[in-house]
Amino acid sequence: MLTAAQVLAVNNFGDTRSGGLAGPMGLFLILLLTAATVFLIRNMNRRLRRLPDRFPGQGPEEPAEGAVLRRADGDPR
Repeated sequence: MLTAAQVLAVNNFGDTRSGGLAGPMGLFLILLLTAATVFLIRNMNRRLRRLPDRFPGQGPEEPAEGAVLRRADGDPR
């Protein structure tokens, strides 16, 4: 006759060693995503450095809507 402890102790999940690929596959995906993120950040930094300080048609007299211009001493214009 089976006791309650024996019934609960039975492994009904099959062989747990056969699916041992989850750990290495997870590590591979994390490393792949990390490498992709690093390359994307480097590429965007390179592109941002190549942008001009001001675009054609944008002068110092044309502030963005709602922007407050301040002088070097901190006083608003």
